[in-house]
Amino acid sequence: MEKKQYQLGDIVQMKKPHPCGTNEMEIIRMGMDIRIKCVGCKHSVLVPRTKFESKLKKVLRSNPEKEEESS
Repeated sequence: MEKKQYQLGDIVQMKKPHPCGTNEMEIIRMGMDIRIKCVGCKHSVLVPRTKFESKLKKVLRSNPEKEEESS
């Protein structure tokens, strides 16, 4: 299976929805653990990278600031 590419600031879709009903999350911190923030209710959670990658469905939108820097 192909590994999904994601970076800081991306909006990602998770396989299961957050209790508020949305499954869209923003990546706000990366390292050994990844902190994601719910787009709907703004609740943030710290998740181990391996667990995050297993629950990640797809990257919806890339961080526009990072795209401008690479251009």
